[in-house]
Amino acid sequence: MRLKDKVAIITGAAQGIGAAFAVGFAKEGAKIVIGDILDGKQTVNAVEKSGSEAIFMKTDVTKQNQCDALVTAAQDFFGSIDILINNAGGGGIIPKPFTEITTEEWMRVIEINTVGPFHCTKAVFPYMKAKGGKIINLSSATIFEGIAGMPHYVASKGAVMAFTRSMARELGPYNINVNTIAPGFTHTPSADRLDKNKTLSIRSLDEIQMPLRSLKKSAYPEDLVGTALFLASDDSRLITGQLIVHDGGLSFH
Repeated sequence: MRLKDKVAIITGAAQGIGAAFAVGFAKEGAKIVIGDILDGKQTVNAVEKSGSEAIFMKTDVTKQNQCDALVTAAQDFFGSIDILINNAGGGGIIPKPFTEITTEEWMRVIEINTVGPFHCTKAVFPYMKAKGGKIINLSSATIFEGIAGMPHYVASKGAVMAFTRSMARELGPYNINVNTIAPGFTHTPSADRLDKNKTLSIRSLDEIQMPLRSLKKSAYPEDLVGTALFLASDDSRLITGQLIVHDGGLSFH
C-alpha cells in the first residue's frame, strides 16, 4: 500500500473529485479527514467500506478558524497529518456574459478557490514543518484554454498555480512538496449542474472539448485518483512546484 498509515486531509470531499480521492487513498492505506460545507457522512461510509478510517468535520474553507479546527481534529483523532488536498471549490458559478457577473459573485469565487488553500496550508504547516508532507492543490485546465462565461473561476484557478509555486519555494526547506493538478471538464454533480445552468448560447462543455482532446474520452473523478496518489506518495519525493494537466491532451503547453 502506497499510503499505509498516512493521514490525508481532503477538503471538498463530500462528493465529486474529493470523494473519489478519499476512497482511492483509503484503498492505499490512508486515513481520511474530510472537510466540507456539505455533509460528508456518505464519503466516510465509502472510506470505511474500503477498509480504512475517516472522520468528517463541517468546514467553510473561507474561514481560517474553521480550517484550524479541521486540522486540530485530524491531529487529535489520528495523531498525524501527512497530506493535504486543497480540493474545495465552487461558489455557485453560473456561466454567463462577464458583464452580468457582479462584484459579489467574483469575490465569492476568488475567496473559496484561492483563500481556502491559503487558510488550509497555513493551518497544516505547524504539523508538517518538523517531518515534511505533501500538499496538492486543485487548479483547472481552463487557465490554459480560457473559457467564456467564467472569468472569475479561471482567474481564481490561475492564482492557485501561482500560489503553488510560491509555497513550493517557501516550504521546500521543510521537506514539504507542493504541487497542482489541473483537470479539464470532469463529470461531477457540481460540474454537470454548472454545464446545464449556463446562460450562454453554447454547446455542452463535453461537446466543445471532445473534438479538441487527443484522447476522445469523457473524464470522471476516478480518473484523477492515480495522479493524486503519485503526488501524495514517495514516488514524487523530488517533485514540487509543478502542475499536471489532466484534460485528455486538450491543452498542450
